Amino acid sequence: MAAGILLLCGIACKTTNPDTSQPQNASTHGATNDTSVTLREGDVIRVTFPSATALNTQQMIRRDGRIALPGLGEVTASGLSPADLEKVILEKFGKDLVTKEVTVTMESVSYAVFVNGAVLRPGKIASNRPLTALEAIMEAGGFDRAKANLKKVRVIRTDGGNKTYDLDFSGLDSGNVPVFNLKPSDIVVVPERFNLF
Repeated sequence: MAAGILLLCGIACKTTNPDTSQPQNASTHGATNDTSVTLREGDVIRVTFPSATALNTQQMIRRDGRIALPGLGEVTASGLSPADLEKVILEKFGKDLVTKEVTVTMESVSYAVFVNGAVLRPGKIASNRPLTALEAIMEAGGFDRAKANLKKVRVIRTDGGNKTYDLDFSGLDSGNVPVFNLKPSDIVVVPERFNLF
């Protein structure tokens, strides 16, 4: 039953996403080596050596962007696609392999965004799936109703230059809220209302 609910949630999230530029790589277990997927710190990947199974490993990309391949050494993974990481591994460690073959697949995606301002628990929100702005705010404890200015929520996106998006959540109680899909590293800012007293 839980799997059915998750499946329905995933379908609903996709059908309400009018922005086709939003990331589509959140559920990539067993994914092929898609060059549109960019590995990030916190992602979990599987590295498989078909001719040297003792070297097979599952690794979480560390904060420094690197992974450690047992018996071989370390390599930088963050910022690369799985296919690019395969090439880097073969360039660096190919001389140590009998057969020059390696496969890198995504196991889970770290989806970190940041929520700041008039919420109950501001800070980094880590998820294994894409989040909408409202979901990220709810993960941060929800709006601080005594302080939050629901009409002027802002999303700051830093990939490829700074972009800002203004969102109006004043219709929250009636269920009339914008669906804005976040990208990794987006910053959601909930400003405080201006009070004269």
